Amino acid sequence: MSTEYPNYPSLILDWPADRVLRITMSRGKMNSMDFDLHHDLTGIFTLIDEDRDVNAVILTGAGKVFSAGGDFSLVDRVVNDPDFRATMWKDGVRLVRNMMDCSKPVIAAINGPAAGGGLAAAMMCDITIAGKSAKIVDGHTRLGVAAGDHAAIIWPLLCGMAKSKYYLLTNEPIFGEEAERIGLISMCVDDEKLQEKALEVAIKLANGAPTAIRWTKYALNNWLRQAWPIFDASMALEQLGMTGPDVKEGLAAHLERRAPKFNPDSAL
Repeated sequence: MSTEYPNYPSLILDWPADRVLRITMSRGKMNSMDFDLHHDLTGIFTLIDEDRDVNAVILTGAGKVFSAGGDFSLVDRVVNDPDFRATMWKDGVRLVRNMMDCSKPVIAAINGPAAGGGLAAAMMCDITIAGKSAKIVDGHTRLGVAAGDHAAIIWPLLCGMAKSKYYLLTNEPIFGEEAERIGLISMCVDDEKLQEKALEVAIKLANGAPTAIRWTKYALNNWLRQAWPIFDASMALEQLGMTGPDVKEGLAAHLERRAPKFNPDSAL
């Protein structure tokens, strides 16, 4: 291992095969994102890019959950602390940028629910493999903010504008087989085969021609670089929404486990 990785509180690192690094998000039962987990996940891809001993990466979640979104105390802090809101905006931009610019291919093994920052990380992976029980939910508009994080930059490229608008506007969940059918993910497998399949793909990539694979990823990601102004707008609008009344109702509804009651006349 040519690169020394920090001792991350919520990331477990292991090497299941030669030149394959596996990152397992592990933070409580739901692997929900607090700032430290989000920040550590953002920074690790810069280290991976520089690690000459890594040719492929697997990203997954501990237990039966990939990552079930953001910690609601984190959302509350973003809503009420302008300085922290700016910090989270910067970190969100860097997560997408760092994953896009990491030269090594990254495979997501989506085991169970994926939402929030965890979903952003999953969808920014180069190959996405989900178990049949995987549940993908972009919950931004239910929270009361625009779909930032990652969705605007990559969902239309993956599954088209019609499906993107439907799922991002309604927040309807998408399970593994349907996600594969519409092209949102690369493939869906039986839950018990998920980790095995992800490792199989990672080993194949790790044993492939490194420059050919990395340069192909770089070229393909020019579609994302071309769409960067779209991403910038979505992130800015998400943060703008954090200052308004809808997000307060959306957060209260989540905490009280009820449907939100947004004011239909609050829109500009």
